[in-house]
Amino acid sequence: MILFPLEPPVDISRDQAAQEAAKELSKSTYRDSGSLISKALGKVVNWIKDLLDSLTGSSPNGHAGLAVLICLLLLVVGVVLWRAGVLRTSKKVTSQAVFDTARPQSAAEYRALAEREAASGDFALACRSRFRACVAELTERTVLDERPGRTAYEVVTDASKAAPVLRDVLQPAAHVFTEVVYGNRPGTPERYAAVVAADDAARTARVAV
Repeated sequence: MILFPLEPPVDISRDQAAQEAAKELSKSTYRDSGSLISKALGKVVNWIKDLLDSLTGSSPNGHAGLAVLICLLLLVVGVVLWRAGVLRTSKKVTSQAVFDTARPQSAAEYRALAEREAASGDFALACRSRFRACVAELTERTVLDERPGRTAYEVVTDASKAAPVLRDVLQPAAHVFTEVVYGNRPGTPERYAAVVAADDAARTARVAV
């Protein structure tokens, strides 16, 4: 079984292979990636030389050694780039905010949107829109202040301080919103009903004096 597709035969000696490895590993890409990696390069080159000593002994034309050398170089490149952060994702963990970067709509607009989404059977979107309607309602009624990036659970905490009666109804709705929107849990009529209850309470709750 052939593990690696080979180009037309290329004669390469052990010393030439080691020199190529040393040349590749000495590039600035690796030197700039960190002192610890730089200190290890010499050991890697020596290790490759020792490995090729045994491989080229049974393969005079050096093809087997060259295939191994290429694999080793690719491995080293991958490790260096990973350590340097090039291959790591730069995407930050979401803040789980209630509103995205778009300008929030009014409570009535979110509510109407949620009703259309629920009518079409898309309860995941309906849960999201209805909870946004709830938060927009609380903001419009000054139960909540304007604060970008507020999460669903922060809504519960902040709104409960102003109107303690809201805590018991907002808590399950916040849980539904977070699970459906950020946890990829399915929306259901039952979950939507919990958010509707919170929205209804937001429309009548009074700020504690």
